[in-house]
Amino acid sequence: MSTPALVLVAHGTRSARGVQMIAALAEAVAHEFSGPSPVSGNALDFGAPGNAAGIHECGRSAAVPGGRPEFSSAPAISGAVFGAAPVPRVRTAFVDVLGPSPAEVLRDLDPVPAVVVPAFLASGYHVYQDVPREVAASEHAAVAVTHAMGPDPALAAVMRMRLVDAGWRPGDAVVMAAAGSSDARARKDVKRAAGMLAEQIGAPVRLAYIATGAPRVPEVVAAVRASGARRVFVASYLLAHGLFHERLHQAGADGVAEPIGVHPSVVRLIADRYHAGAHTLVPARVA
Repeated sequence: MSTPALVLVAHGTRSARGVQMIAALAEAVAHEFSGPSPVSGNALDFGAPGNAAGIHECGRSAAVPGGRPEFSSAPAISGAVFGAAPVPRVRTAFVDVLGPSPAEVLRDLDPVPAVVVPAFLASGYHVYQDVPREVAASEHAAVAVTHAMGPDPALAAVMRMRLVDAGWRPGDAVVMAAAGSSDARARKDVKRAAGMLAEQIGAPVRLAYIATGAPRVPEVVAAVRASGARRVFVASYLLAHGLFHERLHQAGADGVAEPIGVHPSVVRLIADRYHAGAHTLVPARVA
C-alpha cells in the first residue's frame, strides 16, 4: 500500500495572516515527517512572522464566481524518502471561504490513501457534517478521518505560553475566548479545553464566546474585573489570526494572547493524529 497522504482540513479565513499560518503549519508538519526541522522551535512558533515559502497548497489566489477565493492545488509538499520509510505528502484543504475543498484534494490524490486531520479545536458541525460529506463526495476508496486537534493538553500548554508572552503573570485573571458553536458537542469540547488550561496555569479560567453563544468575551472580562481582578488577560482558543481574534482586542482586557498557531507541540499533535489514522487504513486496505 502506498504511504497515506495527510490532508490537513482547516476552516478557511479571509485573513492573509491566517492563511499564511495554515501554510506554515503544513510545512512544519512535512518537516516533522522528514526529520529534524531546519528551523528552531522558536522560528516555528507562529506568534512571530511565519515563512510559508515552499507551500504549494496555499499559493496565489484567483477570483472565482461568487467572490470565493480559490487557492492553488499545485503539487503537494514533497513525498521524499527519510530512512527506509517514504514521507507522506501533506496537503491542505478548507471547508469554507477558501479552496481547494477536501473533496477536491482527495480526488486529486486518488488512488493514494489519505488520512484527513481536521484542524479544528472542537468537534462541531464542520467536523461531524462537512468533513464526512466531503469525503463521501470525493468517492475516494481509502480515507481515514481522525479526531479533531482539540481539545488536547498540548494545546493548553501552548495557550499558557501565549499568555506568558502577552504579559500574563500568576495572579492575573484569565478569560478563555472561543469562537462558539450551536453544536452541544463542540461546546462540551471547549469547556474541556478551558479545564485543561486551568490545570496548566493553576488557576480558574472563565470561558467566553466571540461569535456564537453566551456569555460574550467583553461581558465576561468586565465581570471578572468588577469582581476585583486587577489585571485580566484573554487566552485565544483560536488556531489562526482572523476577524474573531481581532475582536478580542476590543474586549477591554489588559492583554490578549496570540492564537495557538504553529508550535512544535501542535506539529507533533497533528503527526500523532496522522499515525493513528494511518494504522486504521492498513487493515482496511488489506481486507
